[in-house]
Amino acid sequence: MRTLKQIPCGETVKVAKLHGEGPVKRRIMDMGITKGIDIFVRKVAPLGDPVEVTVRGYELSLRKADAEMIEVM
Repeated sequence: MRTLKQIPCGETVKVAKLHGEGPVKRRIMDMGITKGIDIFVRKVAPLGDPVEVTVRGYELSLRKADAEMIEVM
């Protein structure tokens, strides 16, 4: 499966699974990223960090390391 880090700009994907442990996974979930939610990739910085996405109607910037923990389909 692909991770959010691999998704190009302008594509919408659905969250399949969250990887990570304890506080890191909890922080991602607190941002509104949970299984089954659609994520629209708005922008990716030139070096890939951060990734700007739209989740649940608001804009969010994610670090590359966090985007790798989000498995999408």
